[in-house]
Amino acid sequence: MATSLSVSDHIRQLNDARKLVLGDVKLYPSVVKGILPIIAPTSHLELRRWTADFLADTFATPALPSRDKESMQPFVLDTVQSILENPDEDAHVLRSMIQTAASIYPITLRWIIENSYDTITWERITAVKTRILQIWDRANPSVQICCIKFAQKVVLAQSVSGTEPRRGEGLDVSLDKVPPNHALLDPRMLEAEAFGLLDRMLGVLQDNSSDALVVDATLNCLSILVRTRPATSNRIVNTVLNFNPLKLANSPMTSKDRVMAKSMEKTTRMFLIHLAKRDPHHPLAPRIHQQIERLMRMKAEIFDDTARKRALDLQQREVSEAKRLRTSPAGVAAPPPQEIPRLGTGPHTLGAVFTLTESTPLSSFDVGSVPLALVARLNVSTLVNVDRQALDRAIQAVRDRLSSLAAAPPALNPNTAPLGVEEDDDDYEPDFYAAEDTEQILNKLDGSTELKPSHAEDGLQLEAFTLASAPPLTTDGAVAIGKMSITQLVEQLKTSDDPAAKKPKVGFNRFASSFGDRDSLVTLLVRLAAQSSAGLDDISPKKEDEDGGTSVSISNDIRGVLHTYIVDDFRKRIDVAVAWLCEEWLNDRLQAARSSDSPIHYEKLALKLLDGILPYLHPQDKILTRFLAEIPQLSPAILSRIKHMCRDPTVVGLALTSLLYLIMMKPPVRELALDTVEGIWQEYEDARPTAGKYLAKYRPASLEKAEREAASAAAAAPLAAPAAPNGGVTA
Repeated sequence: MATSLSVSDHIRQLNDARKLVLGDVKLYPSVVKGILPIIAPTSHLELRRWTADFLADTFATPALPSRDKESMQPFVLDTVQSILENPDEDAHVLRSMIQTAASIYPITLRWIIENSYDTITWERITAVKTRILQIWDRANPSVQICCIKFAQKVVLAQSVSGTEPRRGEGLDVSLDKVPPNHALLDPRMLEAEAFGLLDRMLGVLQDNSSDALVVDATLNCLSILVRTRPATSNRIVNTVLNFNPLKLANSPMTSKDRVMAKSMEKTTRMFLIHLAKRDPHHPLAPRIHQQIERLMRMKAEIFDDTARKRALDLQQREVSEAKRLRTSPAGVAAPPPQEIPRLGTGPHTLGAVFTLTESTPLSSFDVGSVPLALVARLNVSTLVNVDRQALDRAIQAVRDRLSSLAAAPPALNPNTAPLGVEEDDDDYEPDFYAAEDTEQILNKLDGSTELKPSHAEDGLQLEAFTLASAPPLTTDGAVAIGKMSITQLVEQLKTSDDPAAKKPKVGFNRFASSFGDRDSLVTLLVRLAAQSSAGLDDISPKKEDEDGGTSVSISNDIRGVLHTYIVDDFRKRIDVAVAWLCEEWLNDRLQAARSSDSPIHYEKLALKLLDGILPYLHPQDKILTRFLAEIPQLSPAILSRIKHMCRDPTVVGLALTSLLYLIMMKPPVRELALDTVEGIWQEYEDARPTAGKYLAKYRPASLEKAEREAASAAAAAPLAAPAAPNGGVTA
């Protein structure tokens, strides 16, 4: 890099390099070699910190193959050793270098196991290990945590592996892989060093350290050793059981001490809980459960009691109870229960039926102005403290009132009573009424839709209400409603992309709307598109368009919406495309079995999807291979689209790779795919090297014939050149 660049420009270029290697891990070795000079002591501190972090991430990432890490570790080890030897090194750089060494150590040990001649690398990693163990003694807690991680890696690499395999690519390096007659490695010395480092890690717990950062880091590293190295299990578990994380509680605690004690107690308890769950039959399982209960009880006693109020002593409690006691004046009897007034004559409202007190200021209070939440709280507190006898009397009074109102004859309304009947004439019972004429009947019918005013005698009854009948649904209206429903389903499908928790599929015969998640919506839409109007193409809703033709059925509208949804983001929605085409292919087969002249939709839709996807593919896309591999049927028309892709030289490799996958993994279309490869070889010069390699393996005779024809055509081309006028030749 140019020295004239500022630090910010350097950082920006380094971040671009990071993005580059994250996109292609094959570039890691060249980028690492290029940035190693930046970590020199003369460089700016920010650049050195960035480089140190990048090295730590490089050797820790699982995306980079272990062989590439082995090839990089010799020249990186030299840099790590030089930085660790600097006594005044920055703490940030030191932490990253120790993390890098922790990731490199098992890789280097495996390299030495396989290459016993490399004494220089072994001496270098031994010097790095010695230096880190020296830094461990006097470093600050943040650096000590990295040293503990390095010690854990050394113990893992230099101890016997357990029966449980490590996840990954089988890269677990252990003492089992060291041959007994190795030239550089002595298994007994390595194992002794590993247990010595383990004892040093356990010393933090044996001394009941009060540094929560170091204790938590140690416990987290020990959990992996217990799980993967059974030889260390008993020693670690016994030490953890004897560790007291609440030692700080024996003295007056500050806020910092409280946080540290809680952190150490929680980490220790989680360590023991996971150990008990993972191995319920552990020999120390009873002690583990006792320690877990003991820690929970001690935590409750120490931290919960401090938040409680001081309890009243006996004398204060007696005085408090005496003050709270309600007493009546001497010689005065308790007042008799208040009598509930009776309802008078005349009409009564529903509120009057439930009013149990005389006229008071509360009677005119509007309860509707009180918020509902406050009313709910008041009701609960009132019902808890109400007198049971008074409540029973009130309930019985309301029952009596309702019974008396139900038994009383309905009062006559003078406005609606028949003619010649007085309101107070209780003895008049007419046998019949005068017949209503036609005008009166029509007047009643006209006013039947108006709501009648609620009368007093109807206060406790509900009036009948009838909704007006909906207008008849027309064909155009049904089509519009169907399109609106499909649009809403697609919008809901867009919002359900990338859910937080995906539910598992339950098979091909699952109900489409059983879950309501993305998969259910996709299934519902593709089945509506493929099967909703199957066999009804002649009677489906149609209407004239501007050109005089007829529009297709609503199923094609759904197909159009699905096509737009998939093409908008085809890389994330290719599964929807595959599910849709599978449904269409199945529906075409079912309809063809029922009728010989049924329309075929599958191939047209597949070609339409390819036309929307192919222009946007880039050379590293794997979507095309997945699409061709998962759709149910491939035809010459579909593979012809793949051949036409080769007009763009940048995607020739992608097209041929997809065809090679079909040749190898889909035998029914092998010949069709080979025909397509042969056509590509004949038509496109840029594709001939790769296409010729495939043909040489699968169709050598066709390749030789095509090469002979191409050579003959090339030889005959000069002879077929037209003669120029006047005996000349063309240029």
